[in-house]
Amino acid sequence: MPGPLAGLRVVEFAALGPAPFGAMLLSDLGAEVLRIDRADAAWPQMPIVSRGRSGLTLDLKSDEGRARAMAAMDAADVAIEGLRPGVMERLGLGPDTACVRNDRLIYARMTGWGQDGPRAQAAGHDINYIGLTGLLAMLSPEGEAPRPPLNLLGDYAAGSLYLVIGILAALAERSRSGKGQMVDAAIVDGSVSLMAPILGMIAGGLMPADPNKGLLAGNAPYYRSYLCADGLAIAVGPLEPQFRRALTGAMGLDSDALNGEPVAAAQMLAKQFATQPREYWLAPLDSVDACATPIHDWQAARADPHLVARGVFGGDGPVPDPAVAPRFSRTPGAAQPDGDGAELLDRWIGQSR
Repeated sequence: MPGPLAGLRVVEFAALGPAPFGAMLLSDLGAEVLRIDRADAAWPQMPIVSRGRSGLTLDLKSDEGRARAMAAMDAADVAIEGLRPGVMERLGLGPDTACVRNDRLIYARMTGWGQDGPRAQAAGHDINYIGLTGLLAMLSPEGEAPRPPLNLLGDYAAGSLYLVIGILAALAERSRSGKGQMVDAAIVDGSVSLMAPILGMIAGGLMPADPNKGLLAGNAPYYRSYLCADGLAIAVGPLEPQFRRALTGAMGLDSDALNGEPVAAAQMLAKQFATQPREYWLAPLDSVDACATPIHDWQAARADPHLVARGVFGGDGPVPDPAVAPRFSRTPGAAQPDGDGAELLDRWIGQSR
């Protein structure tokens, strides 16, 4: 495949959570990904996220299975595992062994709590990781029990994306040193890192210590969503004065309508939106820089003209395949076809001799 990671060899030890999504992203960008499934662990094959792999099932409790897995890491550039700390070591497949045999190997480890610390061996899920770090509380209105935003922020933003960043950074360093290293990607680390812009605004006095009381949490009438007469919603975000004037002008309101007392202004705007269906309002709002856009569910998003023009969704099945992101001018990525893991490993071994 022609992606920017073409020629990169990745061994993925099958697991649940964010590691498979990280492997999908690498595959989309051109890497060859050999997914090793454990014969004694029935990991679900999730459509879309499991695309672009060559699968191989091995009994990692047997000498033969471990030898094949180690041979794969001997020939690979990157190994990804998402199991609890110590599991790979007990199988004899940890970085203490694999990175000695192949000193160019990037051994990437994806966990919730990290490889060390008091909770390293504890069970947990997305809600636990973003809850402990303060990220979940930032999204919860005062007086309400926090509600998780699916598992997008912890598992995938703070987990998968930081895993991939770590792998790519280690590969860049290897191009200078010639040496691999271990990457410890922990969701708690990524969650705190994700908070950097918000903590920076708090430190700079641009946001209250409780972000839920700030402008970006929906406390301003010009940064929230509104329901229209047909029950469909519009996202309104004209933070700058000129954009607010464009919004009020398009809706037939006084130019200063959103600059008064926030609660009263929000109630006024909610009442105005509720008088007409969404399409009625989108017609004038789309013609000016009002920072107002429809809020789609994923089914409706597939038909949005902008997303269609960019080909953001692919496939024609009932559930779409997200397109490869980001985009490259010279070496575009592509969703790769699935392959035979045994054949891929044999080719790697043959090319390594």
